[in-house]
Amino acid sequence: MQKSIQLDRPESPRNDSNGTNHVHNQRIVETETADGFKKKEQSWFATCQIPTDLSIQVEDVTFHVHKYPLVSKCGYLRTVELPPPNSHLGYDLKLEKFPGGSETFEIILKFCYGLPISLNPDTVAATRCASEFLDMTEAMEDGNLIAKTEAFFTFVVLSSWNDTVTVLRSCEILSPWAENLQIVRRCCDSIISKISRGNSAEEMLIEENWWLKDVTTLHISHFLRIITALRAKEMKPEIIGSCIIRYGEKWLPSTDTKTEGTGKYGNRINDFQVMSGRKQETNIGQNKERRTIIESLASILPPQKEAVPCKFLLWMLKKAIVYAASPVLVLELEKKIGMVLENASVNDLLIPTNSVGEQTIDSTEKQTMHNLEAVQRILDYFLIYEKQQLQQQGLKSTASNISKLVDSYLAEIASDPNVSIDKFQVLAESLPREARASHDGLYRAIDTYLQTHPSLSEHDRRRLCKIMDCGKFSLDACAHAAQNDRLPLRIVIQVLFSEQVKMKAAIQGKDYIASDDESDKESSQSPSKKEVKSLKEELEKIKIQMEELQRDYSELQHDYEKVNNKNRKTTWTFGWRKKKSALSDGKLDREVTEEGHYRSNVGCKAGSRRRQSIS
Repeated sequence: MQKSIQLDRPESPRNDSNGTNHVHNQRIVETETADGFKKKEQSWFATCQIPTDLSIQVEDVTFHVHKYPLVSKCGYLRTVELPPPNSHLGYDLKLEKFPGGSETFEIILKFCYGLPISLNPDTVAATRCASEFLDMTEAMEDGNLIAKTEAFFTFVVLSSWNDTVTVLRSCEILSPWAENLQIVRRCCDSIISKISRGNSAEEMLIEENWWLKDVTTLHISHFLRIITALRAKEMKPEIIGSCIIRYGEKWLPSTDTKTEGTGKYGNRINDFQVMSGRKQETNIGQNKERRTIIESLASILPPQKEAVPCKFLLWMLKKAIVYAASPVLVLELEKKIGMVLENASVNDLLIPTNSVGEQTIDSTEKQTMHNLEAVQRILDYFLIYEKQQLQQQGLKSTASNISKLVDSYLAEIASDPNVSIDKFQVLAESLPREARASHDGLYRAIDTYLQTHPSLSEHDRRRLCKIMDCGKFSLDACAHAAQNDRLPLRIVIQVLFSEQVKMKAAIQGKDYIASDDESDKESSQSPSKKEVKSLKEELEKIKIQMEELQRDYSELQHDYEKVNNKNRKTTWTFGWRKKKSALSDGKLDREVTEEGHYRSNVGCKAGSRRRQSIS
């Protein structure tokens, strides 16, 4: 490959007092005028009659050039001590960490050989840093490259929004030179000034947000500087929050976009499930960069509740846990989520447990799929924040608004066999008892937990079921619980008693405590005459069945007394000996439970007939 460059003849230097240098330098200028450059593999050669006398390596490219054109303009090359020629290395000088790399050095060569260069926003920052690196000041030559790039940057770039954003984007690989030369600061100040001038009519800006797209393409450090300055200028928190959301969506990966029913930030499949399969493929540097983005975005979140939705905060929390962000930052996110927890959904609360690359120290330790501790802390922050609001402003309690959310979350985690009963119980008891108007959702969660953990002892089952209030069950929940073999017998008796009390109250014309859904329906719709008549007929049927149940109960009590009397007359023997009782005639079939109580199939049959009539 051959690259032709038409070079202008440089001016001759001034004569010395004896005129010898004039003749010598004139000969150098005439003989070192190159016709062009040609490339062989990773080396560039100046095509000239006289061989080159200097080889410079930048990155992996070696430039074979003439010494005089560079030394006349670059103070760095004039002061540096060149090593003796070394054919083994293949170069005389190596420029380490040269700003802009080999491509920028090509621009420097064009300028040094007198070829006009064309500056543009993509290259002006790198050229400015490279000219500073080589010390191309006015002391070396009037109109040197530092002055030319500085004038172009000041008068051309900073006057244009697009050019300023382009230059700032190119500064990402020029650290620390771009920072030390104030290129980044001046670009950020120009962007902030332009946004502030366009922010005179904020109502129109909220609709357009013309600058968000360009600002979200910047490096996180530059983005952080701009947003911090805009917050200092008291820009509306909704605009700041919108900008942070768009930046997070652009730079942080979405791990579950293919899941059906997922929302904007991904819900169903948590980040840990997806990222655990990519631990070996994920680059450590990339994870560190994403962790920096998360921590930076979290640090500039506005404190106002309406600035950022709860869904995005929970999404950020998942990312912070996945990429092992600072624990202090995680706690701050949890506090912010606690302030707006009533706007969350169940899928949003499915927070991963592990971070990327984290390995379990004890392989035998059972680890839960979801992070229950984080949700517990969020719930605690919510209750603390609500208590403060009640004391300061006297607002109405909103704990009942999240009771369904907590119960639904409990039902989700109950299917995890590694969830301990202690963590489950603590989370279920976090809400005050008066916060739940209906315990149907809590019953569903506990029933799911009992089904997933069949090896629980009877004591643990009782302890878990004590959380429920059978008086707050709907008729459907009572009907299901009465036939649920997983519940302890005492809970089943309480459910039957509660159902009997409700039916008795209905017969007497009293209102029973219904669930939230039923009360909403009853309040929104007034019953018609036909419905009232049908209800009366049902109540009459229930009354008849109640009388039948009472007779069955009397017979059962009478038979029980007969058995006790008979046992008193018999002598004591070791162990239990099963005897066929005269009572096992089909009417009464008892079984001894673990608690030592008798359960009668007659009562169950009567209860079954009662539930069928109710349904």
